[in-house]
Amino acid sequence: MSDARIYGRIGVIGAGAWGTALANVAARAGREAILWTRDPAHADEMARTRANARRLPGAALHERVRPTAQAQDLAQADAILLATPAQSLRAVAQAFAPVLRADAPIAICAKGVERGTHLLMGETLAQAAPGRVAAALSGPSFAHDVAAGLPTAVTVASEDEAVARAFCGSLATPSFRLYHTTDLRGVEIGGAAKNVLAIACGAAAGRELGASAQAALIARGFAELRRFGRAMGAREETLMGLSGLGDLVLTCGSLQSRNFALGHALGRGAPAPGALAEGAFTAAALVELARARGVDMPICAAVDAILAERMSVSDAVEALLARPLKSEG
Repeated sequence: MSDARIYGRIGVIGAGAWGTALANVAARAGREAILWTRDPAHADEMARTRANARRLPGAALHERVRPTAQAQDLAQADAILLATPAQSLRAVAQAFAPVLRADAPIAICAKGVERGTHLLMGETLAQAAPGRVAAALSGPSFAHDVAAGLPTAVTVASEDEAVARAFCGSLATPSFRLYHTTDLRGVEIGGAAKNVLAIACGAAAGRELGASAQAALIARGFAELRRFGRAMGAREETLMGLSGLGDLVLTCGSLQSRNFALGHALGRGAPAPGALAEGAFTAAALVELARARGVDMPICAAVDAILAERMSVSDAVEALLARPLKSEG
């Protein structure tokens, strides 16, 4: 990465767990990190306590992380990490577009499909902030692991390869490794689909269907992800990489994943967690997008039906097992 540009000042929009962890990564890499939250009281609290107890308890803020609630503080940022939820990306991007430097690229850190428009996050950003260079940061990573400095590897994608390389060089630390690609669409598809599939795996775990069922769901879910990715023009190596298979394996096996935890609650017949996971908002849009392209995604369709209360978890399992026998593919 020695030949890549380095972003010295990085703005992080969104002080949730993931945004906070990424601000710490940027600071550990030697950058100035400006962490924006919409709540002035939250910004003051983080600045005073040097922690984000509301969203990432137990993790101290690095000394180079500067919390703020003033959008103007990001006006001189060399690059932006946009870490707000997928369904609010459009509104946030529109609000910040007049404030940010025109040449500051934006790396999207949310994973999903916009409801209503069925657009991927990069496409949503292109509409909300025309002319911006978009990137996506995705891969198997839990915020607490990253904040704790545990070994993590992710992918940064941008159609402008120099931008992807610059993000990698600017965020890399001994424990946070980044790979770059120009397959923005492939990285975004992996992130969106795995969230929905994680709900299915969580439901199976909550229903205590056993390890064999979990393995089958991951394998067949990955087959769905690959079919959808190919139909959308993603590269096979991207789907097989960190932002596809890697993220799927992580998210489908741990209650640290909000999507898995949501499915686990549904499988047990318990109330859903207070804050719905990204996959809950993505499921319907993903299934409709797949249907429009003639892609068969039965596991994702079952998740959509469960979330919409058209089908119980038991009925969904029965329906999946009753599907016609076919060759694996």
